[in-house]
Formats: sequence, C-alpha cells, structure tokens
Amino acid sequence: MSGFQFAQPGAALWLLLAMVAIAAVAVGLFRRRRLLRLVAEEALLARLVPTLDLSRAWIRASLAALALGLLVVARMDPRWGMEVEQVRRRGMDTIFVIDVSRSMLAGDATPSRLERAKQFAIDASEALEGDRVGLVDFAGVAAIRTPLTLNYAAFRQAVQALEPKAAARGGSMLAGAIRLAAGSFPAAGDGSKAIIVLTDGEDMGSDPAEAAQQALEEHGVRVFTVGIGDTRDGARIPVMGADGQQRFLVHEGQEVWSRMNADTLREIAQAGGGTFVPAGTAQVDMAAFYRDALGNLDRIEQDSSLVKRQTPRFQWFAGAALLLLVAESLITDRRERRTAP
Repeated sequence: MSGFQFAQPGAALWLLLAMVAIAAVAVGLFRRRRLLRLVAEEALLARLVPTLDLSRAWIRASLAALALGLLVVARMDPRWGMEVEQVRRRGMDTIFVIDVSRSMLAGDATPSRLERAKQFAIDASEALEGDRVGLVDFAGVAAIRTPLTLNYAAFRQAVQALEPKAAARGGSMLAGAIRLAAGSFPAAGDGSKAIIVLTDGEDMGSDPAEAAQQALEEHGVRVFTVGIGDTRDGARIPVMGADGQQRFLVHEGQEVWSRMNADTLREIAQAGGGTFVPAGTAQVDMAAFYRDALGNLDRIEQDSSLVKRQTPRFQWFAGAALLLLVAESLITDRRERRTAP
C-alpha cells in the first residue's frame, strides 16, 4: 500500500469517544454477571435459565466495538493508490480593486472600512470555483499585488497583508486603478472579465466613470462597485501622532469627516456595465453577490491539466463495519432450547 495516508487524521479523536463507549459496555457486562452470581451459583443458574448464554453478550459487544473502530477509521478517510484525471477548467477572470487610502481607516464600518473591504474580498473568493482571481490596491498610485491566479490561498494572503502604508501617497486615484486592472487581463480569450472595486468612493478628480466605460468598451471588462462607509454622518479618520497616541486627521484646523460617495460608485458601475452594491456599514454576503451578479456571465473552457489524486478507500472499512453490525444484530443472549428426543 504505497502512499498510504489519512485525509482526515483529526477524526482520530473520535477513537476516544469510541473507547469510552466500549468501556461503558464492558463495565455493564461485568456488573450484569456479578448481579446474576448474587442471585445464584452458575450451576444453579444454568438449571434455572438453561437458555441464558452470557458469552454471547461478550461476542456481541466485541463485534460492536470492532465495527465502531472501523467506522472511525473510515471517518479518517484512508487513501492509497493513485488516480490520474484530466481536469478542464471552466471559468472567468476577476480582479478585485481595493482602496487602501487613509479614508479607509474610518471606523464607521467596524473595525474599519479597509478591514471590511478585505473581509468582503476573502468572502467572495469562497465562490470562485475555477475563476482566476487577481488583486490591485490603490491610493495615490495603483499597484498589482496578485496577478491572475488559481491559487486562492495566495490571493487571500495578499488581501490580508494590505494596509494603507502600501500606497505611495495619500488620496484616492480610482481611475488609475481601474485602468491598471483592465490592462492586466490577457488580450486573448473570449471569457468574461470583471473588476470588483471595494472603496468608500472618495476620489481626487480622476474621472473613474470614464475609466470604467473604457474598460468595458476597449477590454470587454465589466466593473462592479461595492461602497463601504456611512453616507450620511460618515466618520473621522484616525491617525497616529508623533507621541504614539491616536488622533484624528485635521485639515485647516478642522477634523476631517469622510463619507461614502454612493453617487460616484453608482456612476462607475453604470458606465462599466456592472452593479453597485451599497454595503454601507452593514455586513454583506459577498459570496452570494459574486454568484448572483457574476454567475450568469459566460465561462469558457480553459487549459486542461492532469491531476493526481490518491484513491479513497473509506468505503471498505465502512462496509466491513456494516457487516459486523448486521452480524451483531443476529446474535441473541439466549441459546436455543434443546428438546429431549
């Protein structure tokens, strides 16, 4: 059995529960035998109840214990041997564009707008199912953090690592981020392409709606926007003072209050052929949004690859456990009464 392994080794903890159950049954059988001996000696007991056979109870308990052990082994998913399968990927390409400007530190969407945006991107990645995914962040300057990839773990790690300091300078230049993301898709291929922008909508006059329209017309890329932050009261932007104490951003002697710009984000989505999601300060099921909004877009057959998988063998152990349980159910504690000839 070359390459033997358990796919779910953590299920071995169920063995502890199985051992407790087996010990409880054994104690019960010992107590039963002791109580019967208090009633009568074995010779007298055999005459009083000639059909009683205590050894059968031990046989039943042994079969049940063995079946329970086999079920735990099956739950651990034993595997050995290799299967080779040719897998064709059917999917689309999606790039997440995340705002890392200082306004995303505002705490109206707890714990902050940026943390909420990161959570949304990670949640959406749970619904990719074969779609390639990439990551772009932006503030004053946009940058590609993850090119299009099927390595979802690497994408999530890159999302978690995002922070405002990653931007070269403050302020949001959303149009540049959309253009960078749109130009990052491969020119070849007829599959659908989408950009999902996660931001509070603040922009330094870069005309992101025009960039979204260009992305749709020149690259065939749809642009979706998710607005994060309060649209009415907004929130202050925390900054760290020279003394290490947290303060709030001040401009011309006044504390700066940042609000989510829903109008800008709606215009971007309309120009880019996408959808605007006004998440605000609420939680949004981004996996469901991804499936609903992008699920009907065209997927194409992508490159195929050979995948090696170890062959699951759990069914052997589960089948053996079932046979043992059937055998245990057919055994009774009483032997058949023999009639005199």
